[in-house]
Amino acid sequence: MTFDAFHAYHRKLWMRFAHTQVGGHAAAETVVDAACVRLKRTWHHALLQESVPRYAWKILKDEVHRWLAERRLEPQVGDAAYLTAVQKLLLHEMRDELRVLSQEIGLYAAISTLPERQYDVIVLRYLLGMEETEVAEYLGIEDATVRSHIRHARRSLARQLHIPYQDDKEQEK
Repeated sequence: MTFDAFHAYHRKLWMRFAHTQVGGHAAAETVVDAACVRLKRTWHHALLQESVPRYAWKILKDEVHRWLAERRLEPQVGDAAYLTAVQKLLLHEMRDELRVLSQEIGLYAAISTLPERQYDVIVLRYLLGMEETEVAEYLGIEDATVRSHIRHARRSLARQLHIPYQDDKEQEK
């Protein structure tokens, strides 16, 4: 695998993730470019890792955290959710929409409190729309582990948001 092929395959997803964290396209470009420079510099080491995508994902997250820390900022997931919520409200002009939108904003805030691996799985699976098998491959973990992280994260989010939680397996009964 060449760095250029890896970069071409992953850049779009990396940009989407960085944008949800730093809040703007130019900032996301800066973060992703820094991550790519760092990854290219350590490419031979990356190829020796058990999972190159997991190693690269860690570098990307490190660059996001570094960029945010340098500016004394927090991840912008909540801000992005707020803007999306306002757009939905303006487009739909539904009274009941306010309740739904405030729940969405609360959900994004709750997601940000999840443990790191659960956070990664939820962001990749639901915010960025990857399939469970893609998430597993990306993070270098088993499909069953992805499902387990999702289940634990959903349970935690339900608790935080004070909504009843029913496991998919319980729903099938």
